[in-house]
Amino acid sequence: MTAADCAPTASTGIAPAVVHETHSAYVFLLGDVAYKMKKPIGTDFLDFRTVESRRTACKREFALNSRFAPDVYLGLAELSDPEGGPAEPLLKMRRLPDSTRLSTRAAAGDDIGTDIDLVARTIALAHNNSPRRTDIDDEGRLGALEQRWLNNIRELRALAVGVVDHALVDRLERLSLRYVSGRSPLFDQRIARRCIVDGHGDLLSDDIFCLPDGPRILDCLDFDDRLRFLDAIDDVACLAMDLEFQGRPDAARRFVSSYLEATEDNPPCSLIDHYIAYRATVRAKVACLRFHQGHPSSKADALAHLQLALAHLTSSAVTITLLGGLPGTGKSTVAAALAERTGAVVLSSDVVRKERSGLDPLSPHPSAVGCGLYTTEKTAGTYRELIRRAHDQVTMGRSVIIDASWNDELTRNQARILAAMTHSDTVELECRAPKPIALERIENRVRGASDASWAVYEAMACARHPWPSATKIDTAGTLADSLAAAGTR
Repeated sequence: MTAADCAPTASTGIAPAVVHETHSAYVFLLGDVAYKMKKPIGTDFLDFRTVESRRTACKREFALNSRFAPDVYLGLAELSDPEGGPAEPLLKMRRLPDSTRLSTRAAAGDDIGTDIDLVARTIALAHNNSPRRTDIDDEGRLGALEQRWLNNIRELRALAVGVVDHALVDRLERLSLRYVSGRSPLFDQRIARRCIVDGHGDLLSDDIFCLPDGPRILDCLDFDDRLRFLDAIDDVACLAMDLEFQGRPDAARRFVSSYLEATEDNPPCSLIDHYIAYRATVRAKVACLRFHQGHPSSKADALAHLQLALAHLTSSAVTITLLGGLPGTGKSTVAAALAERTGAVVLSSDVVRKERSGLDPLSPHPSAVGCGLYTTEKTAGTYRELIRRAHDQVTMGRSVIIDASWNDELTRNQARILAAMTHSDTVELECRAPKPIALERIENRVRGASDASWAVYEAMACARHPWPSATKIDTAGTLADSLAAAGTR
């Protein structure tokens, strides 16, 4: 191919080439063929400064993308220099209709549900066929993910000058590393479940074409194997992030749901949010680079991606909620409603107390405070078990609501220490109700895990330590009022 090939001729009737530019390449659209030429650039994450490095990159791109679209990637070509200079390597591809791009259809507001399902199944199959090796698994470990974040944040800081506020990058760093630091057991479990794959690495709607015979997925990440060795959910999060960025959160949710259904994977929601944030951070970095390459509109994209990342990092935060109060104040009712809204796991002291003694949690075993199941030793053991179970949940990325009286400061401090150790947030809520209402609830309570009586209420009220750090929830009104006081609606 020569420069002359890009011009129209009377003999061929082919229109002049249309040129598209990305941050690292030019794409020439010529008739029913596309040619991709790497830019002669070097950055912190790629080096295309020599002809030979660009040739190697084209060969890698051809081989790796043939996994997803073998009938689109046709081979290598060259752009020759009429003046005798070295030929420039090109990647030759089948040209696909722009109208079939997933990004085009998403932006038009089309119903893309069926296409999304097909893409999800295609990615699920590719992940299933991926090799599993130690070097791939290693990229799923805490240290590897932490280093990826640190590298991206370092590169983002350098590129963000004059583009986005560095205070946002500071917050991004703090929230991202906080999540990673406390979730080592989760990452180990993902490896044990064979969830680390040689994936696509850069799954964007602009590179997906929805054809009648199924999707064609192009342009996988090819310049660094380690960035393509990732948790399968990280791969999925990239497209989910991109669809949400384009104003199609409906399609993003459907894609994740379809993929999880196809693979029978069950990651915590916090992990999905975390990886969506990571992917938005990568795109913020790319947008900053594009801005410095002379594209002013990329400044808004950089900020929007950064804000998207921060929103998902906030959602990914793992929380230990201490939900306390005297008997009859509605703790368990509020806990169940909060769990339904947030997806948190409820840990009930009433249930744990009986399970530790080998009893059915729903069978009645009333005792006075200080006797039977309610001795000082058994109560202390119950709280230790609650803390242990909470530890197991939060290190796996699942927030917990611990439904207990939290009558003294010592047990509250144990939970705070756990939160600090696992880099989790703490929320403290104290349910309150007028005494007559609480006693009426105790009297009329349906059979359940609680054995509290009037006498237990009185004894606990006398022994209760002040809880100034807790948000007070008046449960005398409606459940909606209680949830609003707890900070959810």
